[in-house]
Amino acid sequence: MSIYDYLPPYHGELSGRNRWVQLAAAIDWDHFEKSYSTLFAPGGKAAIPARIALGCRVIQMHYRASDREVVALVRESPYLQYFLGMETFSDQLPFSARTVARFRERIPDRAVRPAVRLLRSFR
Repeated sequence: MSIYDYLPPYHGELSGRNRWVQLAAAIDWDHFEKSYSTLFAPGGKAAIPARIALGCRVIQMHYRASDREVVALVRESPYLQYFLGMETFSDQLPFSARTVARFRERIPDRAVRPAVRLLRSFR
């Protein structure tokens, strides 16, 4: 069997019962975007969306993953890419492990813990 013969279990559609899909629906992304945008000076380089920043922190705390491991997990998972707000699955991510480290510096653990607790409540 080759990689081209493998059919993913979701047949091109993600399951609404998946915990990452449920968490994506439960987070008030707009509220976080407004808070996150205050960390940046106006007129600077365009920032990576706040949903990606917070989402990476949630993934990192949930899995207790390194910055590099967060990138690897997201690259491999359509569910995690959906959670981060990406519209299609891609092997090329708009961020690196260095970027994840910057997210960690800007978004404190206390801001991420409620989302991680909520994720763990989904079964």
